[in-house]
Amino acid sequence: MAWLVRCNLANSGLRLPPVDATASTAMLRALLLVGLPWYQVLPAILIFYLGSGGWNFLDIFAKTVGRDLHAASVLLRVKLNVRRHLREKNTIPKIFAETVHRHGDKTALIFEGTGERWTFRQLDEYSNRVANLLLERGFKEGDVVALFMENRSQYVGIWLGMAKIGVEAALINFNLRLDALVHCVTISNAKAVIFGSELTDAVSEVHSSMGKAVQMFCSGDWDPKRVPQGTECLEPLVAGAPSHLPPRPDRSFIDRLFYIYTSGTTGMPKAAIVVHSRYYRMAALVYYGFRMTSDDVLYDCLPLYHSAGNIVGVGQCLIHGMTVVIRKKFSASRFWDDCVKYNCTIVQYIGEICRYLLNQPVRDTERQHRVRMALGNGLRQSIWEEFMNRFNIPQIAEFYGATECNCSLGNFDNKVGTSCGFNSQILPFIYPIRLVRVDEETMELIRGPDGVCIPCKPGEPGQLVGRIIQNDPLRRFDGYVSQTATNKKIAHSVFKKGDSAYLSGDVLIMDKYGHMYFKDRTGDTFRWKGENVSTTEVEGTLSRLLDMKDVVVYGVEVPGAEGKAGMAAIADPSHSTNLEKFVKDMEKALPPYARPVFLRFLPEVNKTGTFKFQKTELRRDSFDPSAVSDRLYFLDSSKGRYVQLDEELYRSILSGKCKL
Repeated sequence: MAWLVRCNLANSGLRLPPVDATASTAMLRALLLVGLPWYQVLPAILIFYLGSGGWNFLDIFAKTVGRDLHAASVLLRVKLNVRRHLREKNTIPKIFAETVHRHGDKTALIFEGTGERWTFRQLDEYSNRVANLLLERGFKEGDVVALFMENRSQYVGIWLGMAKIGVEAALINFNLRLDALVHCVTISNAKAVIFGSELTDAVSEVHSSMGKAVQMFCSGDWDPKRVPQGTECLEPLVAGAPSHLPPRPDRSFIDRLFYIYTSGTTGMPKAAIVVHSRYYRMAALVYYGFRMTSDDVLYDCLPLYHSAGNIVGVGQCLIHGMTVVIRKKFSASRFWDDCVKYNCTIVQYIGEICRYLLNQPVRDTERQHRVRMALGNGLRQSIWEEFMNRFNIPQIAEFYGATECNCSLGNFDNKVGTSCGFNSQILPFIYPIRLVRVDEETMELIRGPDGVCIPCKPGEPGQLVGRIIQNDPLRRFDGYVSQTATNKKIAHSVFKKGDSAYLSGDVLIMDKYGHMYFKDRTGDTFRWKGENVSTTEVEGTLSRLLDMKDVVVYGVEVPGAEGKAGMAAIADPSHSTNLEKFVKDMEKALPPYARPVFLRFLPEVNKTGTFKFQKTELRRDSFDPSAVSDRLYFLDSSKGRYVQLDEELYRSILSGKCKL
């Protein structure tokens, strides 16, 4: 065989030309096809690389083999578990039943707001009551119920109860109002809305737009005079329902569990489909990858309508028997006090949370805790080590992923910096993800002469893609309720001719060891305050508030802040905009994270021939008064209004003295 000849030549001392990863991968596939066991394949590959002049490979191998073997064992374990669950037609409620059997009297959930503790058995009984109530009301397998409430233990019990009878929950962002709220309920085809009493006003504003057929249930301390007519109070109904296990529908591991809404590159929020296997996969990869145990106590202050809070966080409770502390909302001043009070060993974060914590005054409790791991994404390199050192946290478990993606990454080896994960350079095809070249102006995929996408070299930015294998639960892409939205996230002939791949929409960079680093987000979306902001959606809302003026929305970088702050360029040649009225109207129409931090008023906005706004130059100008002759304004949150942005204020923002 040719490879044996090459190895013999190498051993004879002849210098041979380097061999790239593509050649080695092809050779490895050939070796596996002829039936050689792995313990013969790996030495052959090593000899092949070294004998071909690839001495750099020895350095890569030595520094990454332990990491890669751990990741391979995690993938194998999760894959075997998934196969078992598929074979046994398991679902998340069935897996939870096994957890209850093992940990019945152990604390499952603690709600920080009241200090109330639910054991696994209590959570099981509550969810049974919810399921039986819905059955009594005529809900059946495949129906959808929208869940619109702030964090609390009941949130978990309600969607889990739905899942027990095959009813699918639409988990709606509790910051949404008016058109966006109606849109999310409508596209899910929800037959009912269960809302928290704290959101009564928001529901009352749009109730007439939802249709009379949509049933309404209110959870919490409600006022019958304020809720929409026909609304029923959920608590007494649940308390009066039977607590026995309801009849189980014939559901499988790849059936729909619930919907999580995510901002796309255009338009309103999209409903991403989460099937049972996806919920399990996301929670299990984190659990095994970061070496968690059922004895850990996880502090979850992230919203439960997001996959980070509800799957990565609560999933450890339902699947692995971990105690999870739920907080209504993140509080920087109470964060470490809560961790000490509840003996938390793992905390969840997004990048913003870490920065907020560092901005807090030093206190004793920030080093009196038992936290051994911070789990999340978006932690900037500039504060990574400071965060670890100040709060004495040994491990940063940074990961990359999205609700719907099939190319998740994890920083399993505690690589300090901004690494959000890795892909093996020893056996790169084991996990079929890749960075591919894109046009930096248009973000279009760049293809070679054969029509296949061109993989990036180390240090070269590219879009992260994941090969779609629909009959593999670890590689499948379930997409969105909207087939059009689903199709936009799929590209063909990416890894090879005729295949399909998921487009993450994110630009990353990989070093020679395979560590991945997040760089930017493609398309008309930017991330601020831990949320994805759709510029198209915000543009439409602001234009409506401003009597249909042309509005261009984009994200701008602010030193020291995670993500990008929203900025709106408004065509206002007559200077007719009433900023006080605009702020009041905007507060009703947009959630806080979507409200533009900066405004720019100009005579007109540039458009393309197809009437698309040109944003490149606006992004480049940013909010620098010395580079912009137009009027600039800054949203001063302490005053609740926009103030004129001059050189002095600009310097204050750059230095961090003026908080966003």
